[in-house]
Amino acid sequence: MINWSGVFPALTTKFDSSEKLDLNLYAKNLSVQMDAGVHGIILGGTLGEASTLTENEKEHLVKFTLEKVDGKIPVILNIAEGATKEAIRQAHLAKEWGAQGLMMLPPMRYKPDHRECVAYFKTVADSTDLPIMIYNNPVDYKTEVTLDMFEELTQCDNIQAIKESTRDISNVTRLKNRFGGRLKILCGVDTLAMEELVMGADGWVAGLVCAFPRETVVIFKLVQQKRYDEALAIYRWFLPLLELDIHSKLVQYIKLAETMEGIGSEYVRAPRLVLVGDEKQQISKIIADAQSVRPKLPQV
Repeated sequence: MINWSGVFPALTTKFDSSEKLDLNLYAKNLSVQMDAGVHGIILGGTLGEASTLTENEKEHLVKFTLEKVDGKIPVILNIAEGATKEAIRQAHLAKEWGAQGLMMLPPMRYKPDHRECVAYFKTVADSTDLPIMIYNNPVDYKTEVTLDMFEELTQCDNIQAIKESTRDISNVTRLKNRFGGRLKILCGVDTLAMEELVMGADGWVAGLVCAFPRETVVIFKLVQQKRYDEALAIYRWFLPLLELDIHSKLVQYIKLAETMEGIGSEYVRAPRLVLVGDEKQQISKIIADAQSVRPKLPQV
């Protein structure tokens, strides 16, 4: 059972200069996340460069993370596959490796219609007892999981949450009006996080949390405590950094921020390349400018 509430970092995968897993650096970042009070860990997402990871590496990451978190918070594995059979196999592997939940995208590369999309999610959900969060991101992945689709998906008890990335804040209210608390809602767009939390979202699947976990968790807690003015002051400071999450190079940008915070490295896997030249200077300045006026965080 997962409490789909709070801050769930979509963690980056740490590599060394030869593109091998850097588990020591990963452990350092994970420790900082847990010290800040995050509520769960998501592996194998876009930020985790999952499409470049081997199956053995995913297994190693899941088991290593489980060992480090030691049951304190849930570990969730993302599934992004093109074939239903492969998604089912990945769900079985996640269970075998010890993951406590799944995040699932609609089928990759093919844009399914209503019937196909519902059948895909239902078939995978029926194959496992792991709790599932549906990742709804029609902007980047071209398939929208509509309210009518979610209506059918609620027939699966283990489909429990939505990573809401439609970019439409009103969708939080639509989902609440339609489903009440049956489906938990976690904002999946950093630049809309406070807005969606104020509108009733239950959590935040966050990106810049990888570099700035304390600020992310404090904003979430302040909103929960209805201390909106204090949350807004931090959120306004945070926004130029959060905008690094809504770019095709979000992995490189967030990894640069992690590096400048001393809890990561810039190394990525090809075809991604480390930032250079004017682009690196521009992004470095955004991060450094924010670091220079970092707000003092209140007690929460």
